[in-house]
Amino acid sequence: MKTIINPNQSTWSDLLKRPTQTVDDIEITVTQIFEDVQRNGDQAIAKYTQLFDGAALKSNVITAIETNKATNAVPERLKQAIKQAKSNIEAFHKAQKTDKVEVETITGVTCWQEKRAIQKVGIYIPAGTAPLFSTVLMLAVPAQIAGCKEIVLCSPPNKEGEIANEILYAAQLCGVTKIIKVGGIQAIAGLTFGTESIPKVYKVFGPGNQFVTVAKQLATKYGVAIDMPAGPSELLVMADDSANPAFVASDLLSQAEHGIDSQVILVSDSQNLVEAVQVEIKKQLKKLPRKQIAEKALKYSKALIMEEAQLAIELVNDYAPEHLIIATKDNDFFVNNIENAGSVFIGNYTPESAGDYASGTNHTLPTNGFSKAYSGVNLDSFTKAITFQKITKEGIQNIGKTIELMAEAEGLQAHKNAVTIRLKDL
Repeated sequence: MKTIINPNQSTWSDLLKRPTQTVDDIEITVTQIFEDVQRNGDQAIAKYTQLFDGAALKSNVITAIETNKATNAVPERLKQAIKQAKSNIEAFHKAQKTDKVEVETITGVTCWQEKRAIQKVGIYIPAGTAPLFSTVLMLAVPAQIAGCKEIVLCSPPNKEGEIANEILYAAQLCGVTKIIKVGGIQAIAGLTFGTESIPKVYKVFGPGNQFVTVAKQLATKYGVAIDMPAGPSELLVMADDSANPAFVASDLLSQAEHGIDSQVILVSDSQNLVEAVQVEIKKQLKKLPRKQIAEKALKYSKALIMEEAQLAIELVNDYAPEHLIIATKDNDFFVNNIENAGSVFIGNYTPESAGDYASGTNHTLPTNGFSKAYSGVNLDSFTKAITFQKITKEGIQNIGKTIELMAEAEGLQAHKNAVTIRLKDL
């Protein structure tokens, strides 16, 4: 990690630039695959699955036999861990349920709002170098709590044409209704248009690489909603001398090992801490199975020494990290002044890994600065808020004149007449 001391505010944007390609670099590829899937359905899906995943499949739909076989293959201790994580995620997301909101805005005029589940959702589970079965819990659990009728899961197969046993086990545990062996751009295209084997859905959830992120953004042009633009993982750690260097290093490495395009940032007012963390990173890195991936990610990472706390928090808000760890003497200052972050982890004993797996919060979060405007996935992500209103005879008399005057001022005579005709009837 390169260390920079008190960087000038004018350099922050370039200094903290994410190691990602621009949309223009990959949009052509995404568009071509979308058009192919739209025209040729499963034939195109099979072609890209063989091209990108090296798998020639007789069928890309997971059967009950495959799910049962996978369930039996998952070690019992891991099953128990997955169940505990599911229980915590359920507890946190069930607590997010809200009651119907009802108000009589004026005598005779009653307005209310109710949440209704999105009927058909697609969840994308990356595999690649690490099958993320934890993401199944993060997406399928709230979908099930919300009451989504169809939960379609897509995940890329390996070269043998299989999906990880843990993904299949978690999927059946969480009520997924259909599992498809398909990944990448073609998976998002399949969920967008629908094919012979892949149901068309109303909203697509899940993280992925830059190609998947752009594919999700393109899906919105065809009337399919998405959770958020969620690309390569990122973490910013705000720490001072009160932090444990070994803990900080482990957190930075936990994100760096996600992929070569992940980014980790350390911000501190202490050069001693930064140096101690650098030493710990080298020590811990040697023991990691995914050492090469983490090393490449660390090339894009920075350690910033910021002596002024106010400037440090401004930098954090400007960067808008997906994950933010705060381990300082004055955690409250940073917690109270955070405006842009996907998920925040407070104190020396709150590793980001807890949120990734089992504390209960959702790990599907906005990246690439999108936490300035987007929330992470939550229960409301799987619902729509529908408003209702009921007006009595007295109610229309109470607001009728207001509607008539406003409609006439806007030149919309039919709008006015819709009220006038009712008032005359009374």
